[in-house]
Amino acid sequence: MVDSRSWDWETGEKKIAAIVNVDEGEFNVCVNGQAWGETVFDKIWHLRFSPDGRLTALVSEMGEWTMAVDGEAWENKFGYIWEPCFSADGTVIAAAVQQDMQYAMVLDGKPWEQMFANMTYFALSPDGRHTAGAVQVEDVDSGEIHKFQEGTFTAAMDGKAWDTRFVNVWNLAISQDGRHLAAEVRLNLYDYTIAVDGVPWESRYTTVWEPLFNPVTGTVVAPVREKGMWVLAENGKTLWDRRFVQIWHQMFSPDGSRLAAIVAPSYGRWTVAVDGEPWSATFTKLVTEAVFSSDGQRIAALAKDDETFRVVVDGNPWSDAWDMAWKPIFSPDGRNVAAKVEKTGRYTYSVNNRVWSTSCDAAWDPVFSPDGTLLLLRTVEAGNYVRRIVPVSDIIG
Repeated sequence: MVDSRSWDWETGEKKIAAIVNVDEGEFNVCVNGQAWGETVFDKIWHLRFSPDGRLTALVSEMGEWTMAVDGEAWENKFGYIWEPCFSADGTVIAAAVQQDMQYAMVLDGKPWEQMFANMTYFALSPDGRHTAGAVQVEDVDSGEIHKFQEGTFTAAMDGKAWDTRFVNVWNLAISQDGRHLAAEVRLNLYDYTIAVDGVPWESRYTTVWEPLFNPVTGTVVAPVREKGMWVLAENGKTLWDRRFVQIWHQMFSPDGSRLAAIVAPSYGRWTVAVDGEPWSATFTKLVTEAVFSSDGQRIAALAKDDETFRVVVDGNPWSDAWDMAWKPIFSPDGRNVAAKVEKTGRYTYSVNNRVWSTSCDAAWDPVFSPDGTLLLLRTVEAGNYVRRIVPVSDIIG
């Protein structure tokens, strides 16, 4: 959850940030009406506020790319930079970089000492101290199929690659304490499993999905497919007795005591299962963006039924249907839920199944104040970027 205690929660409206074109081929960022400074960039994109309130962007100077934070570019420059990610508190920023056709992760401007011929899939530890990637450690010509089958990929954390080689390596996860790394791996043409610190589970599966560490116990949980159905496995052993047509996007409650996942109990019907028990309400197209409240007692998600989206809380769909909706946000005490929604090109917010009265050209995700009584709403209205603090009671009555 975003730590918003240090934010400005004074009720009112303010204009915020935007990328601006100051001259031909020259760009800057304007924040509350003021430019970042005299420095201009060839290109700017992916303008984002970090969780601690700093404004970041990927920028190009003289054809080299880097990250700029509050107008200050990192000293190191690269051929390209992408996939920026932030630690939970926002104090650390990581990204993937390429230099001279070699790849690595960069942490607060410092790249790994070891670079690799290829890198896909990235991870940042919860505390922001460690980065990981799926890396290619053996050069293979496109025609050397036997080398591919022998294994050319592995995982690397902080630039140090595992000794074990795999045919493929996909999604990664770093443990809460930053000491362990898990990844989806392909052992040969037919068998898949999860590897932790380079050691594969003993069990083999027809396929697997992304692993996840329990934030308290450190065990690893992943959806795995066996005998034509999906189950949740923990450290290579079946965890949930119930089998599903599909399981993915599993998540633990903050205290690690509850486990939920998006599941398909039957073909073409989607819902959320909590500790192995699916909600009774199911949906035709998808369920996504599931999230626990901070106390772990409630779950919210988005569901698409036919061609419209609904917010679903604790298994109950809200009454309004939307062309699009975004990840639900719980208030710190778990009592209130808010989501950005859109219909016919106009954006607004829904809170506890009540719709805000204002319609906007664009909008960003809502943020609750620490006491849960206020909402920070950032919108575009009549061409202006607006930052507005609204009492929750103004929306829900």
